[in-house]
Amino acid sequence: MTGTITEIETYGVERIPDADRSARPLDLFRVAFGGANTFATCVLGAFPILFGLSFWQGLTATVLGLVVGALILAPLAVFGPLNGTNNAVSSSAHLGVHGRVVGSFLSLLTAIAFFSISVWSSGDALVGGAHRLIGLPENQLAFGVAYAIFAVLVLVVCVYGFRFMLFVNKIAVVAASLLFVLGAFAFAGDLDLGYPGAFTSTADPLFWPSFVGAALIVLSNPVSFGAFLGDWSRYIPADTPRSRVMAAAFLSQIATILPFFFGLATASIIATKAAQYVDPAAPNYVGGLLAISPGWFFLPVCLLALIGGMSTGTTSLYGTGLDFSSVFPRFSRVQATVFIGVLSIGFIFLGRFAANLTQSISTFATLIVTCTAPWMIIMALGYVTRRGWYDPEALQVFNRRQRGGRYWFTHGWNWRGLTAWISAAVLAILFVNLPGQFVGPFGNLAGGIDISLPLGLAVAAVLYLLLLTLFPEPRAVFGPAGPRLVRSSDTPVPPITSEGRTVAEPSTV
Repeated sequence: MTGTITEIETYGVERIPDADRSARPLDLFRVAFGGANTFATCVLGAFPILFGLSFWQGLTATVLGLVVGALILAPLAVFGPLNGTNNAVSSSAHLGVHGRVVGSFLSLLTAIAFFSISVWSSGDALVGGAHRLIGLPENQLAFGVAYAIFAVLVLVVCVYGFRFMLFVNKIAVVAASLLFVLGAFAFAGDLDLGYPGAFTSTADPLFWPSFVGAALIVLSNPVSFGAFLGDWSRYIPADTPRSRVMAAAFLSQIATILPFFFGLATASIIATKAAQYVDPAAPNYVGGLLAISPGWFFLPVCLLALIGGMSTGTTSLYGTGLDFSSVFPRFSRVQATVFIGVLSIGFIFLGRFAANLTQSISTFATLIVTCTAPWMIIMALGYVTRRGWYDPEALQVFNRRQRGGRYWFTHGWNWRGLTAWISAAVLAILFVNLPGQFVGPFGNLAGGIDISLPLGLAVAAVLYLLLLTLFPEPRAVFGPAGPRLVRSSDTPVPPITSEGRTVAEPSTV
């Protein structure tokens, strides 16, 4: 990772040479925390109050969701240092050379959804704060200009690449954290820790669906980073202790208690002083925050919007441009980033002004995360069964338009991992219960409680291990120590070939 922040990054998803890997776990922490220490996370933090929970019930649901989500996310950080590439490419080992496009597809949808949420929430906050601060008109032109500023700035940072993104997030982590702390002084006098919520008792039939739903929304935030962690950790040296890498990813999400708490606390104040802004039918957290803010806090709100929009947008868009260049090798990383960025910006304007998708995009994001979580479990269990051993060269077969190798499986597809993922993702979506947004055919079978995410995780884990046991993978995909928890078979693997010639013969150790 040599050079300056103004040098455009040239590496795509090919393995980063050891000599160019100088990032540290602290850098991973900064990027992952910076991408979530934003206004968009505050909006998620308001959901427990929107669901009718009291302040303490909401805080409990938030902590539960954060801890569980961070535990699910942490193992996904090790693939980057280990293989020197992003997580979608690493998934070739478990889904097959062609099956890795599942990870690319999930990261693309996640990036567009969260990039849109980031630009919309930050743009609305910036315009609203500027309106209260200097009288800027709140019209479509103002919102359009704000969205355009965020989108173009994010695209520029992503084009320059990882070093520039790391620089932005170093600033964002400190600046946004200080602004949230400043917010504690702005709202301390109005905060009521005894805010009762809508439930008089936990025996209320709607309490547990609301509590679980709030915890799952919080949990979805760390899970949304699963497809991207390798994009940022691939510059960490391969010999870095894996426990430190996982700790950095875990702590980066635990640290987001700061914006989550800010969202929870201010939402409870809004519910008391400006209840019309937390109407579940048409919630407007940004408008409510501006309505209860003291005049001197309008400028910090604008700064939070600007900083948060930059950090969240860059972490969402960077990895997708990176991975898109491997799926379509005609594109360089820069060309792919510009292409995806322009498409995303077009979606942002179309969704905001032409199709009014600002409400439904949160539902879309939730469904994407529901599908991503089983993929993450398969990756983590695959890592365990392989004892953390991978062949970096065989992982690059798809990117080099080659055939064969350890991870070719059945014509480039590993039906074991794919079957587990498809089954778990489809079943999870059937059990989704987002009242007023999306309720699956079986969404009400658990008494109104949304069990989609835990069900998807459990089914993916059990089914994947069962398939690996009943239909062992070739011995060549495991390291010298052999498999863990599952068996292997003596099935031979084809050599890596390119344009009709053999490139490398896989060993059968």
